Amino acid sequence: MEEYQKNDKKLIRSWAMFDWANSAYNLVITSTIFPIYYIAITKSSSGTEDYVSFFGFEVINTVLSNYALAAAYLIMVLALPFLSAFADANGKKLQVMKLFTYIGSIACMGLFFFKLDTLEWGIICFTLAAMGYIGGVAVNNSYLPVIATPDRQDAVSAKGFAYGYIGCVTIQLICFVFVLKPDWFGIEDASFPARLSFLLVGLWWLGFSLIPFKALPNNHPSISAKGVPLLQRVTVEFKSVLQQVRTNQGIKRFLPAYFFNSVGVQTIMVVATMFGQKELDLEQQSLIITIILIQLVAIIGAFIMSFLAKYWGNIVVLLLVTLLWASICISAYYLTNATQFYGLAVMVGLLMGGIQSLSRSTYSKMLPEDIEDTTAFFSFYDITEKLGIVVGLICFGLIEQITHNIRYSALSLSIFFILGFLLLLRVLKFNSVLKARSHE
Repeated sequence: MEEYQKNDKKLIRSWAMFDWANSAYNLVITSTIFPIYYIAITKSSSGTEDYVSFFGFEVINTVLSNYALAAAYLIMVLALPFLSAFADANGKKLQVMKLFTYIGSIACMGLFFFKLDTLEWGIICFTLAAMGYIGGVAVNNSYLPVIATPDRQDAVSAKGFAYGYIGCVTIQLICFVFVLKPDWFGIEDASFPARLSFLLVGLWWLGFSLIPFKALPNNHPSISAKGVPLLQRVTVEFKSVLQQVRTNQGIKRFLPAYFFNSVGVQTIMVVATMFGQKELDLEQQSLIITIILIQLVAIIGAFIMSFLAKYWGNIVVLLLVTLLWASICISAYYLTNATQFYGLAVMVGLLMGGIQSLSRSTYSKMLPEDIEDTTAFFSFYDITEKLGIVVGLICFGLIEQITHNIRYSALSLSIFFILGFLLLLRVLKFNSVLKARSHE
């Protein structure tokens, strides 16, 4: 590993700027402008079921987008263990991070050309952007134990998510001006503001990523390359980390709980906008304002959970948050008006920032001390999350396809949170250890 000092404020700020950069994708493409634009251009004008033709196959519009996203996650679930092992074994952590960033940001720019008559192109770019985001985040997460000591990891993780929330709100507001006030710029094409937003997100993502790329240390190869074939190096690294994961009781018990929580949390983040638009017929402006509000509230949530973890311990806080998430899914089934939706959105924001930040730092604290192959270790964390999203999106889309009622899909997510809660109880025995590491 290149020379660096843990807990260095400048290095931590640079690392957090990657969240600032790529969270633009997560908000604009995953949660707000893209889903709103997608629904608008694929909505049936006759009032019948919203079907689209994708390479000759007729499918409900929201089911297509959810399945495309699920496909992206599934591909990355299969690829991440080997890509991360490659990065660690060959000292290519930073290069892999750059590659995924370039793929994701350029795919976002490609969405500028997405219209109804180029549906296939749009879905392909949408899928590639997701893959780029997933890969970049996986490597970025692995830097947490590298740049911060265990007693600082909760706070540093929260700082990263806070930068991400602030950054994505900033670019969202810029895009918001073009979407809501196109006449200010003489824009007559109704599709242009949204497509311009996709282009701006790609440029934002790529541009601000240069800051962490310049500051973050690369890793030394964990396996000597001399005389050892590339595939063998990757295989040896993967097997080594897999064996350590299997023998680490904390990680073994935490990851299954994290999987079920991810099914619920990540799916809600993806489908919340579509739910409000389809079930409550909320206007675009109201939906975007709501999502921005969620991001701002999430900043508060991240720091609140980090603070509580110092006194209660990570697992106790995660147990409480998981139960609250289950109540949100049940409440969503009974939503009848916009006011209730906005109230639930505030709660989603508080819990979203908390569970994401605290889950990342909890896993980081469970890793063996003084390890350098953090990319491979964190690939198991990211695989668990992404596999959860795949399951969540497939279940959500399948239930809607069968019942033709998205409310049943939302209600079903509560089951995953309940399972996550029960599995977290098995990790409770490690709470005192994690709490102690927060005060080292």
